[in-house]
Amino acid sequence: MSFQRSPGTQDILPGVVEKWQYVESKARDICRRYNFREIRTPLFESTELFHRGVGETTDIVEKETYNFTDRGDRKLTLRPEGTAGVMRAYVENKLYGEPDVSKLYYIGSMFRYERAQAGRYRQFNQFGVEAVGSVDPALDAEVIALGYTFYTEVGLKGVRVEINSVGTPEVRAAFRSKLLAFLEPMREHLCKDCQSRMDRNPLRVLDCKVDQHKFTDAPSILDSLDEECEQHFTKVQQHLSDMGIPFDINHRLVRGLDYYTHTAFEFKAEGIGAIDTVGGGGRYNGLVADIGGPDQPGVGFGIGLERTVMLLEHQETELPDLTSIDVYLVALGEAADREVTRLVYELRTAGIRAERDYQGRKMKAQMKSADRLKAAYTAILGDDELANGEITLKNMATSEQRSVKLTELAAALSKN
Repeated sequence: MSFQRSPGTQDILPGVVEKWQYVESKARDICRRYNFREIRTPLFESTELFHRGVGETTDIVEKETYNFTDRGDRKLTLRPEGTAGVMRAYVENKLYGEPDVSKLYYIGSMFRYERAQAGRYRQFNQFGVEAVGSVDPALDAEVIALGYTFYTEVGLKGVRVEINSVGTPEVRAAFRSKLLAFLEPMREHLCKDCQSRMDRNPLRVLDCKVDQHKFTDAPSILDSLDEECEQHFTKVQQHLSDMGIPFDINHRLVRGLDYYTHTAFEFKAEGIGAIDTVGGGGRYNGLVADIGGPDQPGVGFGIGLERTVMLLEHQETELPDLTSIDVYLVALGEAADREVTRLVYELRTAGIRAERDYQGRKMKAQMKSADRLKAAYTAILGDDELANGEITLKNMATSEQRSVKLTELAAALSKN
């Protein structure tokens, strides 16, 4: 019997996984520079956490979560997004007691039962950040800047930022009646999801991927903002402009989660199919209180790593070579083979990427293996070299060869 991976999952194999390592290392480096610290939360949480934190009327909760009951009769859910779990950890571990803003980031797997699309899987990976403890619009702009910096530094081209304000619950309540007045005459011509959303959360209708073209003349929530929301949104734009980060205002951008307030934003890119959103987020001032913590404001984003890697491949972005090795050691003879075992360990301990043959192959086959591994050097050790305490070091690019003392091999490679 043979087994296959489950639908909506993928195997990330050697040769491809190095691209993931590159992207993840960039994310970690940028977060370090922005003073965000890593947090790791469980893959599954209480189902109620996501119902309260993500929203009962979202597609995620209604259609996409993986739910199960454990042997203790607890209702659990594989995490469909990162923010709710991070906020639960923030509250449970009393991180709100710290004097400064809590700036956290995560990289990990999420799970949603979704229809297969380009770059979209049922188990997928996200890079996300959360900044909790301040209402300052500068923090909104910093989070957007961090995401934009990430895309820029991994080497992607043409990434755009779209922003909007979704106001406060009070603002949305006032806007709701205007939107319903616009939508009601077309109710029967909308998809079933939109008809359902109209009764429970009309703003979510604007996020529909089926009928979005019908909402061109829909009223703008920006016309319903109160003075506080207008000032906040204006200051976010000012900070982004001061940093030189290009952005467009999209008054129909609402995001797919219920907890957003004030700023909502998305990162857009072309070349990955019909859905061009590669990441997004926003401010969530009431979320911490909703899940049982103190009333602490926050802002964050989630970036899909599958789509980031897909874009890198689509744009044929030149990435650092993370698959090559520094040196391949060739052993000729039993005594040399034993010495090579010691040398490989010594080189790896010195921080040098080294490999050797384990199949008893002849020199020609070992040299071919060195080529396949894109070794910068080969180090050839035979009986004569071993007797003289030396090894032949060959530059694979120039074919230049020279003898090096065994005791100086690590130093010679490190120098080059």
